[in-house]
Amino acid sequence: MSRKLELSFACGDYEIMRALKEGIVRPEGIELTVLTDMAAAPRHWRFLRGREFDVAEVSGSGYIAARDRDLPFRAIPVFPHRRFRHGFIFINMSKGIKKPTDLVGRAVGTKGYLFTAGVWMRGIMERDYGVAPKTIRWLSELDEDVDFTPPPGLDITQVAEGKSLEELLAAGEIDALFSPDLIRPLTSGDKRVGRLFPNYKQEEIAFYRNTGIFPIMHVVGIKQEIVERHPWVPINLYKAFEQSKALAMQRMANPRIVPLAWYREAWEEQEAILGKDPWEYGLTERNRKNFERLVSHSSEQGLIKRRLPLDELFLNVSEGRNRNEFRF
Repeated sequence: MSRKLELSFACGDYEIMRALKEGIVRPEGIELTVLTDMAAAPRHWRFLRGREFDVAEVSGSGYIAARDRDLPFRAIPVFPHRRFRHGFIFINMSKGIKKPTDLVGRAVGTKGYLFTAGVWMRGIMERDYGVAPKTIRWLSELDEDVDFTPPPGLDITQVAEGKSLEELLAAGEIDALFSPDLIRPLTSGDKRVGRLFPNYKQEEIAFYRNTGIFPIMHVVGIKQEIVERHPWVPINLYKAFEQSKALAMQRMANPRIVPLAWYREAWEEQEAILGKDPWEYGLTERNRKNFERLVSHSSEQGLIKRRLPLDELFLNVSEGRNRNEFRF
């Protein structure tokens, strides 16, 4: 029996990764050990700082910053996680914040300043609502995945260890919070907190219709040494990711698969608004526009020294036109 290259792969426990995790799809020539139990923040840290995994789902903005600093990572254009972000700006309801410009001069929390969710939210606030990051007093909670020196004029401090931004928001010690995830006070029904955009879904749909962007959060990173030693690995991995996603989409088309009464209607609504494959991989025209905006936001916010072109950020996984058979 031929010997396969053993690689570790850390990612979220997503339906689109199920076939890889269960071994239904196996990248040719590769034996993957798939790790899905860790949350996103420690995974990104352990990959970019600790270099613990051969391949990992990693923060898009963290990866851009790592490449800007010539750290030994590469990526393939596989985007395991996307999320609209208008619904993740939370406010203390006693502060009189009714619109985005009310954030000017306020104390606003951010889990980490390089977090992709925060980069998107700050970029949207600046471009679409006229609220520049330097008009806000920022408080961060976590250490950054990549070393970061705040640009001149940015007011940012790190809260004391053990302090929770979610608790500070509920207590009114900060005015707002840009969070990558839903916050516990909101999900527990704490009336002291709410959303900046109560009609966030409508705002997100309008954002998509204006820009064509369903924000990319994460990419699949690979240690550079693996690419150098085994240049065939990126393409074989990419093909396996495409196949796994195609199988997931075929499975999810069955309305019995999810215990939600109107699941199929939600699926059809998504398709009507975002198209047949809003989770598409590859450097398609839509994905180029999407990720280029993330690069632009990273540059505008002082996270990188130069605006890196996509051909430097992503490995070429093309096999020529019309050679990808894993479509749904």
